[in-house]
Amino acid sequence: MDLKPFNSKISSFMRNGLVDDAQELFDEMPQRNTVTYNAMIRGYFQNGFYENALSLYRQMPARDIFSYNTMIFGLMKYGHVQAAEGLFESMKYRDIVTWNSMISGYVDNELVSEAVRVFNAMPLKDVVSWNLFMGGLVKAQEFDKAEELFRGMIKRDVASWTIMVKAFLGAGKIVEARKIFDDMPMKDIGAWNTMISGYVQNKFVETAEGLFHKMPEKDGNSWSVMIDGFLSIGRTTDALRLFHEMPQKHEKSWNSIMLRFVKSSLVREAHAILEKVPFSGIVSWTNIMIGYFNMGEVENAMTIFQLMPSLDTAVWNVAIFGLGANDQFENGIKLFIKMKEDGLCMDETTFTSFLTVCSSMPSLSLGQQINAEAIKVGIDCFTAVGNAFITMYFRCGNMDSALLVFNSMARHDTISWNSIICGLAHHGHGEKAVEMFEKMRLSRVEPNQITFVGILSACSHAGLVTLGKHYFNVMKNKYSLKPTNEHYTCMVDLLGRFGLIDEAVELMNAINIDGLEVHASVWGALFGACRMHKNMLLAEIAGEKILDVEPSNSGVYMILAEMYLANGRREKAYNMWIRMRENGVKKQPGCSWIESSIGGKVFLAEDKSHPDFGSISCALNLIYQDMNFRNVSLSTYIEC
Repeated sequence: MDLKPFNSKISSFMRNGLVDDAQELFDEMPQRNTVTYNAMIRGYFQNGFYENALSLYRQMPARDIFSYNTMIFGLMKYGHVQAAEGLFESMKYRDIVTWNSMISGYVDNELVSEAVRVFNAMPLKDVVSWNLFMGGLVKAQEFDKAEELFRGMIKRDVASWTIMVKAFLGAGKIVEARKIFDDMPMKDIGAWNTMISGYVQNKFVETAEGLFHKMPEKDGNSWSVMIDGFLSIGRTTDALRLFHEMPQKHEKSWNSIMLRFVKSSLVREAHAILEKVPFSGIVSWTNIMIGYFNMGEVENAMTIFQLMPSLDTAVWNVAIFGLGANDQFENGIKLFIKMKEDGLCMDETTFTSFLTVCSSMPSLSLGQQINAEAIKVGIDCFTAVGNAFITMYFRCGNMDSALLVFNSMARHDTISWNSIICGLAHHGHGEKAVEMFEKMRLSRVEPNQITFVGILSACSHAGLVTLGKHYFNVMKNKYSLKPTNEHYTCMVDLLGRFGLIDEAVELMNAINIDGLEVHASVWGALFGACRMHKNMLLAEIAGEKILDVEPSNSGVYMILAEMYLANGRREKAYNMWIRMRENGVKKQPGCSWIESSIGGKVFLAEDKSHPDFGSISCALNLIYQDMNFRNVSLSTYIEC
C-alpha cells in the first residue's frame, strides 16, 4: 500500500490547523509507517497538542532520526529543556539537523551559553548552524560577537545577511544596517521587509516609503508594515490609499488598520470608514467598541454592541469590562446576567471582568454568587480568576474569604502575592502582611515595586518602623528596585505617624537625588503627620505644596483652617475659607450605600434627588422619635 498520499494529506491538514481531520485520517488508515507517526507528532507540536504528541511518540512501533529530531524540536518549543537534553544524549546517531535543533532550542529558551557549547562541539556545521548561533547572540544583545561571527563566515545565505541587518536595527544603528542591506548579493522579500520595518520602528517613515516603492516584489507583510508606518505618524489618508492599492485584501489586514486607528485615538474616523467597506468583521467592530469605551463614550460603544449581527464571548467581555471601567457598574451587572441567561459560553476573561465590577461597587453578595458560579463551571482554577476573587473579597472587606481563595490556588504569580499583601495592609493586618511577604520571598516569585508598596504600607499601619526601614533598604539593595513616589509616600507616612518628622523630611530630600519630583501624595503623608503631631509650621508648607498641584483639594483647606482655629489664629482660618470659596472648591459630599435583597442603594450627603427620599425621611423621623421617647423614659427612670 502506497502511504505517501495519506502522509502528505496528514501534513497538509496539520499545516492548516485541521487537527481533527488529520486525526480522523490517521485513525482510519489500515497501515501506517514511521513517516505517518512523524507527521502526526510534528503536527501536534505545531498546533499546541503537546500531550498528544508525547503519547503518540511513546506508541511508535519504530523510530528514525526524524522522529528524534521532531521530539527535540517539540520538547524545546514547550520549554522542556532537560527532557530534550536527555533524548539528545540517548541518540546513537545524530545528524546536523539534531545539532541545529538543540542550538535553536537553547536560543529560544534564552540559554545562549548552552547554545555556544553545542555549537563549539558540533563535528560539522552548515550555514543554518552559523545562522542559528548568530541569531542567538543577537537575541542576547551581544551584537559585537554576532558581527565578528558574521565577518568570519565562509559561506553566507540571505538569512545570514538579514540577521545582521536586524542586529544593527535592534542596536539603533540604522546607517550600518542599511550598508549591510545594500551589500547583500541577493535579497528576498524578508530582507526588504526587515529593512523597511526597521525604518518604520525608528520613525524614518519617508525613507521606508522610498524603499517600499523600490521593492521588486511585495507580500502581505510588506503592505502591512508600510500602512502601520503611515498610521504611526498620522498619515491616515496615505494608509487608506495603500490599503486600497493592496492586490490581495483580507480581513486580517483591515483589522490591523482599524486597530491602529483606534490606538491613534481616531475612533470616529475608523467608525465612519468601517460603515462603508466590505471588511467589517467582528474583530474590527470590537476594536471600535474598545476605542469608544476608552474615550468614555459609553453610549456609542453600546450602540455598536447592540447593532452587531453576531456576538461572541470576547465582545460580551469587552462590553462588561467597558461598562465597569466607566463607572456604569449596574449596567455591567445587568449585561453579565443577560449573558448568563442567554446561555453564552463564559471564559476566564468574563469572570475577571465581572469581578472588577463587583470590586468597584463593592458588592459582596454578588461576588460570592459569581465565586460559586466559577467553581461550578470549573474556571476558578485559573490564576487570573483567583487573583480577581482575592481583590474583590478584600475590597468588600471579607478578609477570611480572600485568604481562603489564596490558600486554595494551585499556583501563585506576582499579582496573587501583591493582592494578598496589599489587601491585608489596607485592612490593618500588618503582621499578617509581613508574614505573607516573607512566604513570597521563600517562593520562586520575585517581589516587584507594587509588592514593596504593599509591605511598606503594612509596616506603616502596624507601627513597624524598624522593619519598614529594613524593607525599604532590601528593595533598593537586594532587589535593585528604584523607589518611586509611592514608596516614599509609605515611608514618610510610617515615620510621620510615630513623630519622626525630621527623619521624614530628611528622606524627602533624597527623592530629588533619585531623580524624582516630590509628588503631592508624599507632601500629603507629611501633612497628615503634621496634623497628628500639631506641627503648624511644617503643616503650612506641606499644605501649600499640595495646593500648588491640587488647587481643588477641599480636604487640605478644611484641615488647615481647623489647625489655625486650634492655634487661636481665627483670621488665618477665615482667610482659608474665603480662598476656598474664591477658587470654587466645595467639600466632597459623604457617600454610603446599602445592599439589600432587591439590590443596592447609593446615598450622598445633603442629596434630596433620591427617588425614595420621602419614604426614607419618614422612616428616619420615626426612628428619631422612638430614640427620643426611649431617652425620656430612661431619664425618668433614673430620676425616680
